[in-house]
Formats: sequence, C-alpha cells, structure tokens
Amino acid sequence: MTILFTGGSVVTMDPQLGDLARGDVLISGSTITAVGADLRDHPEAAGATVVDTTGRIVTPGFVDTHRHAWQAQMRRTIPDVGDLGTYVMSTLARTAPAYTPHDMYVGTRLAALGALDAGITTMLDFSHNSRTAAHSDAAIRGLADTGIRGVHASMGPHFGDWDRRWPADLTRLRSALPGLVTLRLGALATDEVAGPALAYRPELAAVARDLDIDVSIDAVFGQASSAAILGWEKQGLLGPGLSLIHATGLTPDAWRAIGATGTTIALAPTSDTQIGLETAIPAVDEALQAGIRPGLSIDVEVALASDMFTQMRVLLAVQRMRAIGSAASRITTRDVLGFATLDGARSIGLGSVAGSLTPGKQADLVVVEAEAINNMPLNDAVGTLVLGADPRNICTVLVAGRTLKRDGVLVGLDLHELRREVTASRDAILRTAGS
Repeated sequence: MTILFTGGSVVTMDPQLGDLARGDVLISGSTITAVGADLRDHPEAAGATVVDTTGRIVTPGFVDTHRHAWQAQMRRTIPDVGDLGTYVMSTLARTAPAYTPHDMYVGTRLAALGALDAGITTMLDFSHNSRTAAHSDAAIRGLADTGIRGVHASMGPHFGDWDRRWPADLTRLRSALPGLVTLRLGALATDEVAGPALAYRPELAAVARDLDIDVSIDAVFGQASSAAILGWEKQGLLGPGLSLIHATGLTPDAWRAIGATGTTIALAPTSDTQIGLETAIPAVDEALQAGIRPGLSIDVEVALASDMFTQMRVLLAVQRMRAIGSAASRITTRDVLGFATLDGARSIGLGSVAGSLTPGKQADLVVVEAEAINNMPLNDAVGTLVLGADPRNICTVLVAGRTLKRDGVLVGLDLHELRREVTASRDAILRTAGS
C-alpha cells in the first residue's frame, strides 16, 4: 500500500533533510520513499491513499529504550515509592514471582498498546521476569500481537523460583522471533541486588556475541557500577552494542571509558528523579560531555508516567535548571526530541531502521494534532511536540507502514475486553502474592 501524507508540518529529525513548514511524506509498503515540499507528482505517488495532514505535525515515532513491560497491569500501585529498595522488594521480590505466562502476556501487551497510543513506535522491553520458557514466549507474543517494533531484552528474575534456563534459552528465542520483534540480552551492572548470575560478565558477553545480539545493562549506578565499567573496559566488553541504563552517579573515569568505546546510554529521567536513584540527577550532561547522545526511557509504570512527552519535559527542565550558573550549556527542545527519536534508536542498535523520516528507513511515524486547544496556533513544530503536545494529540501511528492508530483510536482494539483481561490478571497476581 502507498500512502501520501500531505500538507502538514514535517519534522524529519534527519539533519540532512531538516524540517518542512509544509511538506509531504510518501510511504510505499513498509518503507519511507520520499520526503519533500510537494510529492503529488512523484512517480510512486500515483494511486496512493492521500492523507491530508494540514494543521498537523508528521514526525518519527518515539523510541522507548527501556521499559519493564510485564509490570503494566500493576500501574501506579506504588505511586509514592520512596527509594529503589522499596520498589525492589514490593515489585520484584513480592509481585514478580506470582506472574504466570498469561500475566506476562497481558502486562507486556498492555504496555505496548499504551506505548503505541502515546506515539511510541519502538519499545525495548527489559523483560526481567523470565521464569520459564513459557514466560519468555508470552512476553514476546505480547509485543508481536500489537504490531509495535519491539525489542525483547531477556533477563532472569531477581527473586523466587525459576527454571534457570536463562541465558541458554536465548538460542531458542533467537531462532523464532515473530513480527517486528528483535532480541537482546539483559543483565545487571553488579551483583549487589540479585547475585552474580545476573551481573554482566565475560560469560554473558560471549553468549551475546555467539548469538550476534546486543546487550542492555540495567541498574548502572554509582561507585560499584563505575568499577564494573572499568573492569569491562579492561576485558574488552564495552562498545556500541552495549547500552547502559540510568548511568547516574558514575565517576569521570567511567564516563571516559564509556565515551572512548562508543558504548551507548539509555536515560530514565522520571525514574532517576522521582524514585531518587543514586544522585537522582539524569546523566545527560555527563553523556554529552563524553560525546554520547543518549536515548530516553519510561522504566517502571508501577510508579511513573508512561509517555515520552513527560520524559522529554522532565529532562529538559532538570538540565536547564542545573545549567544556570554552571559551565554546562543548556539543552534545547530539539535536543530532547532527538533523544526521544533518532538518538534513542541509535542507542539500541536501530538507527538504520527507525528514529527519523529518512527515505529508505522503515515507515515508523506519528501524526500529531497541532491545532488542538492545547497546541493552537502552530508556531514552532519542535516546541509544540516537546512542550505542548500530549498523548491525546496523537491522531495517527504507523509502524513499518501499518496503521495502528487512526483518528485518535487504536485500530481493532476491543477496549472493554482489554480492560476485563487486565483487571482479571491484576487481581489474580495480587491474590497469589498475598496482598
């Protein structure tokens, strides 16, 4: 199918193409064919379905570089959580062991649907509740069934009984990935919380290398993680295929090693600040000083907001506040939009596929209502996306050219049935967990 989006404000996030105050985006099948001021006479536009985007913004879909999607039916169960330890004990030690494979499916699917509804077209699911092969299969199916560009980062659970098939089961998972789902290995930075089995080390790096998959490392905090990073540097384990999540409170020497090796960073602005992780300050200045443009992520919906607009605004406000009177330059709205799109895609190995409206890339895009009451009149498209818009303004979402949200509604979703299934799963989990 060929689609021509015409007449809207186009924010490409491609530095070579720039932005168009009024322009067109042509899609053929799953791919972006062309971006320009007027593509009605383009050879491949003949017979295209024409979508008038006048008064709207066409932009790349957001990229969430780290979310624990399985937890979604427990959204906001601990909204005022005071520290990391409380989250770990309430969610990972008490609730997680109660999950069945079906609960994994329900939570992961709900998180992916919520992401799509808010304009997130790529989501890395850091699935650290892989108790059995069936749990892993259900989580992957939860991503695939929504149509999102999903990345399943598989890690064993912190607490409770599990079959100990991770990481060996990654070989099986790698051989039969459905739809747009890709695979990564998930690990922790250190053994402080869950012991050495889940901590990144040469043996896990060898598993990823043998399977030709990348690695995401969570809970990268402070002195212990800094020491681990320097150890990985000596062992040759750092590099572009490694994404470090949070990266708060790291030492200057650790940042030197990260920047020198092309290791990537996934920030979690609301998680760091609201839960109070290590310094509680998102490490955007440290990343930029090391030559790294980070991605952004949601992290845990049990305590935090679910959308990328919130992540951009929190990061922008915190960084600009801290920059006053310091040597750091103040970041811009375009910076944080880049972190939420192209930089995020690059940080999880998908920069050649997603993150910008570049001809030849996959057609992952969103259309945002710019003349809604909270956005009108449209004066600056990037400023509107970062400071004005919110999920209610996402009127269209495409992933790989497939329309998953149209006229402000997710396509083909039975909301009543979803609500029933999610509520039943939550109640069953709480009963099993003894709440």
